[in-house]
Amino acid sequence: MTSRALIAEVFIRALYAVLLFASAWLLLRGHNAPGGGFIGGLLAVAASSAYALVLGSREALRRLPLGPLPLAAFGVLLALLSGLPAMLIGRPFLTHFWFSVPLGVTELPLSTVLLFDLGVYLCVWGAIGGYCLALVEEIEEDA
Repeated sequence: MTSRALIAEVFIRALYAVLLFASAWLLLRGHNAPGGGFIGGLLAVAASSAYALVLGSREALRRLPLGPLPLAAFGVLLALLSGLPAMLIGRPFLTHFWFSVPLGVTELPLSTVLLFDLGVYLCVWGAIGGYCLALVEEIEEDA
């Protein structure tokens, strides 16, 4: 192994964690504004793709919380479920609610929008990430 490859392996292991942390921050930061789930999911895709380019697609697939298709499907399910509470009380589907959970000296603000954005995040990571990892796998097979 060349020193360049070793440096890339060491660097990507740290960068992967940083990118996933940043993607989670974008998800949470944007939960009351449009786009938090989508852009956070794209950053998670970038983390998985970079990991695959350096360490291989199989290693990157092992790092996904589920496989690409189950991850995307679970994300769609979460996004759909986020609209159901409104329907239970006679409001239009995807009417969202905000509430706080008391935590002693502070409160944790939550909303059904966060559940929707989490669903989008997981769907993007699973679908687009799976596509990117499949492309890397094709490149590996050709090489």
